[in-house]
Order: sequence, then structure tokens, then C-alpha cells
Amino acid sequence: MIRKSFKYELFPTETQKVLIEQHFGCCRFVYNWGLEQKIKAYELNQKITCFDLIKQLTVLKRKEEYIWLKDVYSQSLQMSIRNLDNAFTTFFKAQNKFPRFKSKHNSRKSYQCPQKVKIYFENNLIQIPKIKKVKAAIHRKFEGRIKTCTISKTSTSRYFISMLVASTNELPIKPDVKKETSIGIDLGIKDYLITSEGLKIDNPKYLRTSEQRLKVLQRRFSKSKRKTKRREKLRTLLSKHHEKVTNQRKDFLHKLTYKLTHEKQVDTICIEDLNIKGMLKNHCLAKSISDASWSKFISFLFYKCDWYGKNLIKIGRFEPSSKLCSNCGKYYKELKLSERVWKCSECNEEHDRDINAAKNIKKFGLIPKLGLEDTGSSINKAFLSGSR
Repeated sequence: MIRKSFKYELFPTETQKVLIEQHFGCCRFVYNWGLEQKIKAYELNQKITCFDLIKQLTVLKRKEEYIWLKDVYSQSLQMSIRNLDNAFTTFFKAQNKFPRFKSKHNSRKSYQCPQKVKIYFENNLIQIPKIKKVKAAIHRKFEGRIKTCTISKTSTSRYFISMLVASTNELPIKPDVKKETSIGIDLGIKDYLITSEGLKIDNPKYLRTSEQRLKVLQRRFSKSKRKTKRREKLRTLLSKHHEKVTNQRKDFLHKLTYKLTHEKQVDTICIEDLNIKGMLKNHCLAKSISDASWSKFISFLFYKCDWYGKNLIKIGRFEPSSKLCSNCGKYYKELKLSERVWKCSECNEEHDRDINAAKNIKKFGLIPKLGLEDTGSSINKAFLSGSR
């Protein structure tokens, strides 16, 4: 079974907008109410589960001062409590930040509908519980059962619905790993992507190109008076520019990962497991790394390789991919970041730093899959013998 998400823009009427905003507000209230109950329970050394909160919510809705909670879809309120429970689970398992109360002043809002959502492809309509039929830009069709839906509002006051669809189709069988149909990929900043075949993809740097205009708008926004129409207009304009940069980046990454996973001559892709969180601590490169959005590229490539039957191999983040000669395996310890081209003292082979790294990433990825005899490179012997 394959699960895919389909996102469509909604065009609700003014009456429907009021109902959607009412759902946003009620779901936020229930989330904050549940968080408060959780905190009180832990202070008393008591344990309160998700199901306990759902039972208490039913009693709460019967009270006269909370009768307005009955105007919204009941299962959306229950999903807020389930999301709170997931937030606590993540906090205890991964030691993330403690769940925080949601503010009504947040420009991004969302709520979930676990069922009773219908889509009409011919009429470009989507039926949402309590909201009824809403016009939508349905740009593509799908086959399968709708699992859950998330209705969201962006900071630019645009409404979207994201549908998680489960189809009966099975994932394609992945082919065997072979050296001839494999490529290595090295991610960079000057060039976004470099392959072991020598192909280089330029980094569009969407944030850098829009930075000057964003600075002007941010300066105007920060100097404007609060609670004025001018400030709200500037906030919307600033949000639109940030949204444009985000959309440009996503479009570039989707097209790039689609191209990589649809190469007929490529069945296996080898990439490096980068410590992106640690790299962002370098304040000289943090903005460029964030603009490149490597983590999103890797996540896109990961699920598209599953969808289209490609092998994806990750090598260790501590492998010396740049400092190792891809021809003879000589380790060049003194290689600096500023050296983009270097010559091997052992075999006199001249290397482009990035292409050499991509070749090594490919070979390191194939070592555990094919072994030394199949890869046929002295780099493996040098690496395994501890020459680094």
C-alpha cells in the first residue's frame, strides 16, 4: 500500500471562511486546554492519557459556557488532543522542546478532519464536514481512499487542503545494485549538486537573489506603527515574498529529484549522510546552507526512490570523500576548503574537488554492496587498510 499526499488550494466564500476560522479557534482552544490539564496532572504526579482527555472534552462541551464547541466538527477537536499526545511522545522520546501553548495571533493555522471528506473532480469541489462544498483548484486526480485531511491557512491568507490518500498499488521492486548503473552525488553551495559522471547543477540561491528586497520590506515593517492598516499591508507583502522564495525552492527540488529518479541509465544513487544541524552552527555558511535546503532534498529523494524503484545508499558522514584520491586512494590530509582543484602526489592525477568527492561517495556506497572485487578500485584497499 502506497500513501501519498495531495494538496489543493481552496477558495471558500466569506461564510465558509468564518466557519473555517471557527474551527481554527476551537481546535486551538482544545489543544491549549488539553496541555493545561496535562501540566496539572504531572504536577500532582498523576498520569492523564489521550482517551481521558477525550472523555473530559465530551463533558466540557455539555457546559453552558463551552456550548460553542458543538458548532465545529467533533472529530477535529479530538484530533487536536491526539496531536497534543503525539507532541508529548516526541518530547519524551527525542528530548525535543516541551509542548507550548498555541497563540491566536499566529498567522499560520490548521486543523484536521480524519474522515467524511469527499472530492468531486468534475466540479472542482471538496466537501468538508460542517463547511459543506468548497471550491478548489483540483489540478490532478488520484485513486484511493482518503485517510486524513488537513485544512490550513498560510500567512498570506490563502487556504489549502492536504489529503493523505492510501492506494492499493504496491511499491515497485528495486533492481540489483550494479557499478555500471550507479552514481554518486555530492551536495555543495557554489554548485548545488555534482555527480560522479561530472554533471554539475547550479545553485539558484533564491533567498540570496531576493534578499535585498526582503531587507527593504522588513525595515519598513519594523518601523511601522502597530495595529495600523499600513503595518498589516506590509506584513502581508513581506509574507508573500517569503512564500515566493519557499515555492521557488520547492519547485526546484521537486524537478531535480524527479530528474534524478527518472534517469533510465541510473538504478542506484549514493549520497552522503550530512550533519546539517551541526553545519548550521558555522555562522559564515549557515544562511547559504539553509537556502540550499539539503535536508528537504534528501527527504524528497528518499521517498521518490521508493516510488520509482531506485536504490538509495547513504554513506557515513565521516568518510573522507573530498580528501581521498579517487584514482589511487592516496589520502591528502592538508586539503583546504579553498582548494577547488588539487593534484595527487602519488599518481599525479588532477582532481576537481567536488567531482572527486562524488566519485568517492559512489565507491564508498558500493563497498558493502558489491565488495572489493566488484568495485575493482584501489581506493577500497587504501580505505580498509587505514591509510587515512
